[in-house]
Amino acid sequence: MKNELAALPPQRDGLEDEMTPRERWLAVLRRRKPDRVPMDYWGTAEVTDSLMRYLVCRSRKELYERLHIDAVITVSPKYIGPPVPEDSDIYGCRYRSIRYGGGVYRECVYHQLAEYKTLREIKEKYEWPTVDLFDYTVIPDQIDGYEDYPILGGGSEPFLIYKDLRGQKQAYIDLIMNPDIVHYCLDKLFDFCYENTKLIYEQNPGKIMLSYVAEDFGSQIGLLYSPKHREFFLPRMKRMIDLAHHHGVYVFFHSDGAIREIISDMIEAGIDVLNPIQWRCKGMDRGGLKRDFGSKIIFHGGVDNQYTLPFGSEEDVRREVRDNIRILGWNGGYVLAPCHNIQPITSIKNILAMYDEGYKYGKYFGANI
Repeated sequence: MKNELAALPPQRDGLEDEMTPRERWLAVLRRRKPDRVPMDYWGTAEVTDSLMRYLVCRSRKELYERLHIDAVITVSPKYIGPPVPEDSDIYGCRYRSIRYGGGVYRECVYHQLAEYKTLREIKEKYEWPTVDLFDYTVIPDQIDGYEDYPILGGGSEPFLIYKDLRGQKQAYIDLIMNPDIVHYCLDKLFDFCYENTKLIYEQNPGKIMLSYVAEDFGSQIGLLYSPKHREFFLPRMKRMIDLAHHHGVYVFFHSDGAIREIISDMIEAGIDVLNPIQWRCKGMDRGGLKRDFGSKIIFHGGVDNQYTLPFGSEEDVRREVRDNIRILGWNGGYVLAPCHNIQPITSIKNILAMYDEGYKYGKYFGANI
């Protein structure tokens, strides 16, 4: 039997959108006034499926339209190289699906470069993937039907791959004990990202709005790295950022955790959007971030995914949405979204409350920025 919310029409309370999702994002990125605060969606496959069933939506696009979500649409080339086993990736790492309280995550269980002790061994025995393994002609078909949405393509997150290649513990040890291995491998990984991103831009001119340049630098209480280890990341990330800007693409920077110490460095490197704003982490209070960085970057995220969404009440969620829009969205510069993928333990009513309050209050607030 259909629930009452599922039966509601897409537009409610006499509020009508005046911009497309793409136009709304561009207005915020260009520091212009949107018709309302944009809203993005991050959720696990299980959560998305549950939402679509609950709202009786036949496609993701219908879900986005129903909840007024200005979702970023990610495009990528198709792998056409030699067959890769289902439990592996193109780097030779192997994975296993691990179930966590209603959801499933793919965890790396075999690290392809873990056995090598020296840089010489890696150079002699390991072959790195190249962009020749991919078909870039498929991307226009992925954009088809989503021309009114912000399109994301290309970018980089190489240390995440490096941790799978070496094993997470060894990867961190390498930063101190084997810097030559880290520099060499990151050069290879970043070079691939650079060429991949360049081809996406060149073969889809003017279509890509955003690129995802990321690394998880923070824990709940501080950085995962010593500040001196920035040498491994910042110069290579800046190369990716400069490539994006050369093609008129905005840089969406993601790093979980307490990263206030490096936000200035990332702004200097050229990021445009900061995600996910885990404001419960040490030093990440929203007012301070807005005060110190609000004129320099766009904030994205902010709806807490560790407590408020999964464990808070519906009113807790609505209050947090209003607080985020009021604090992070003051005078513009904010995209409402969960801090990371919404998890399966989150109630449907809390998810609907987030987007419902974001639409209503963001519309009202948008008229005053």
